[in-house]
Amino acid sequence: MKVKFWGTRGSIPAPGKDTIIYGGNTTCLEINLDNGRKVIIDAGTGIRSLGREFESREDHVDIHLLITHIHWDHIFGFPFFSPIYNSSTRVLVDGYNSCMKGLRYSFDNKMGDGFFPVRFDELKADIEFINKLSHGSLDIDGTTIDSALLHHPQGGLGFRFREDNKTLVFLTDNELDTKEKSFSDFIIFCQGADILIHDSQYRPEEISEHRGWGHSDYQSTLDLALKANVKKLVLFHHAPERKDSDIMEITVSCQNLIKEKNSHLEIEAAKENSVLVL
Repeated sequence: MKVKFWGTRGSIPAPGKDTIIYGGNTTCLEINLDNGRKVIIDAGTGIRSLGREFESREDHVDIHLLITHIHWDHIFGFPFFSPIYNSSTRVLVDGYNSCMKGLRYSFDNKMGDGFFPVRFDELKADIEFINKLSHGSLDIDGTTIDSALLHHPQGGLGFRFREDNKTLVFLTDNELDTKEKSFSDFIIFCQGADILIHDSQYRPEEISEHRGWGHSDYQSTLDLALKANVKKLVLFHHAPERKDSDIMEITVSCQNLIKEKNSHLEIEAAKENSVLVL
């Protein structure tokens, strides 16, 4: 299993000279399974570059698109995903139960006036909502994907991939509170993961002013990874105001905390265009 980050930023794109290393595009991940299938998570602005990559390789696009939730930063790249204008493209959509509503809304809303000049029904791709993950597991040729409810306004889903003896967990836009019962549920969901990619938008001193916004501070994320015996933690959903130097500082702070605890947990921050191999 290979994971490529096409978008790592949270809330709103943040392009510019201060976000060159970790990236300014919003959430989009490409998961290449060992069986050859491709799974894309979320359609933030990063999905535009992914679409251009498919075009440059002249790939026949046959993908699963998993949507965590329908807040703008996770869907507003979809109209700019060039493969959806190609009749040979097949997109199987799954994820949170309102995901198709979110993908359609940029094109058409109930008032008949969308935010894009092309209507959803005019797209040439074969786009199908399979609706598996809201009711159980999704199996893709031997790779099992499970979901967990996110602690986020209006809800959402996180995903766990199990392929052979490797486990990847992706939980973004998830507000952890170590005092809540849900924290124990997330420990179980992440238990023994080879890689945990988790929302770490805030510093610990910032979280009190943002309770209820649906994002975690890096200390809570670190606590989850330690208690779940995760092997590698990837800090994700970087705040739009965070410069590359800020994210480096946060990463070093987490690494120092790990040293103090004599843990072997590996920590890094998600970088746009970087690849992880399980």
